Amino acid sequence: MKAASLFLVSALFFFASSCTNNTGNSTVLLAEVGAERLTKEAAKAEIPKHIFESDSTSAYLKYREDWIRRQVILQEAERLNFTRRSGVEEKLQRIREEYILQAVQDYIIAEFEEDSDVSEQEARNYYQQNKDKFTLDERYVRYRHLIANSNAEAEQAKRDLMRGIEWETVAQDYSKYAELKIRESERYWPISIAGGDIAMLNRYLTIIGPSEISPTYRSGNEYHFVQLTDERPEGDHPDLDWLIDQIEEWLTLEKRKRAFNTYVKNLYLQGQANNEIKIYNVTNETNTAVSDTVSLNQITNEE
Repeated sequence: MKAASLFLVSALFFFASSCTNNTGNSTVLLAEVGAERLTKEAAKAEIPKHIFESDSTSAYLKYREDWIRRQVILQEAERLNFTRRSGVEEKLQRIREEYILQAVQDYIIAEFEEDSDVSEQEARNYYQQNKDKFTLDERYVRYRHLIANSNAEAEQAKRDLMRGIEWETVAQDYSKYAELKIRESERYWPISIAGGDIAMLNRYLTIIGPSEISPTYRSGNEYHFVQLTDERPEGDHPDLDWLIDQIEEWLTLEKRKRAFNTYVKNLYLQGQANNEIKIYNVTNETNTAVSDTVSLNQITNEE
């Protein structure tokens, strides 16, 4: 009996050890196709987060199915020696070169990241110096949008606003999605999209004046009204606060572009000094090298 028990324990230990070894120290396998293996960890890394959080089991199954399909096709391509076929090898080489060019550009730009930072003051100075370039291409409005559960609540909310009760209080008392509506009321919106998906609210906002409140409009089981609080005409200059983030981002990209072009120019000059670059005349069929001044000027002008 003891011998049988010892044999059973040994067998279980061997089985557990085999599972661990086959999966590489607790690595969980989802599929194998030939020599290729799909691990659970690798699949999870590729599955978009929102899909995985919605239904992880279905996400794993779908990814595994797609992965197996890809591997089967890739193995068939290998069997057919497809990558060696005419035209295919050249295309793969171009794709590889384009990838390397983009990757090394990103790497070099990252090296200048600290030197490319743009301060808020730099952005403000740029705005003041180029203010005439920043104009509104349509009318902008700032407005309040209240969504009530009943017409009675909507009308009471209007009365409270007309009595001078703070908008935040009225929104908290009567509006659905109160916090969102309060935040939205602090922004200016292009008149073309003001009112959201409800066309009637947009029409109201094109008609009513500042401080005026629109009629209540029923949409489904909800009751809407808007109140215009301010407007900016087409052609007006937007406030800097609307643009500060975009200006900082644009100036940062410009700095990085200039730094990268300077880096490439230095590579070009180094290659020229080492006689590694030869430029040939494109207007005739001779192989006589000509001055590379034109190409150097092109690189310089890109800055």
